[in-house]
Amino acid sequence: MNKVILIGNLTKDPELSTTNSGINYCRFTLAVPKRFSNQGERDAEFINIVVWRVQADNCHKYLKKGSKACVVGSLQTRSYDAQDGSKRYVTEVVAEEVEFLSTKNNTDNSSVSNTTSDNDASELQPIEDDTLPF
Repeated sequence: MNKVILIGNLTKDPELSTTNSGINYCRFTLAVPKRFSNQGERDAEFINIVVWRVQADNCHKYLKKGSKACVVGSLQTRSYDAQDGSKRYVTEVVAEEVEFLSTKNNTDNSSVSNTTSDNDASELQPIEDDTLPF
């Protein structure tokens, strides 16, 4: 079984790109805190995430540096030859679902929450903080 569930904060704004065949994808890095810290300082793992199609558009539109997100997906490894001739290896999570845990709507600064998946292209709906169960 290859399933990954991560919660963390984006280290920079997501980058949206398009393949040669016209399929959108979005890349971002998620800083995920480690359970235990070294010498009292909190450490983090920096995990590369790739998101495809409509979900990529939503991530690019609603996430930004510092946003908290939950990503569910699978681990993927690949390699390529660099310009200097060396072989490079990449490990990343291919997202199946992305839940926006703390983003801000640019027009009215209200919180929004939504889960997007490859099968879900719904728009985000603002919610009020006093309706949250926590």
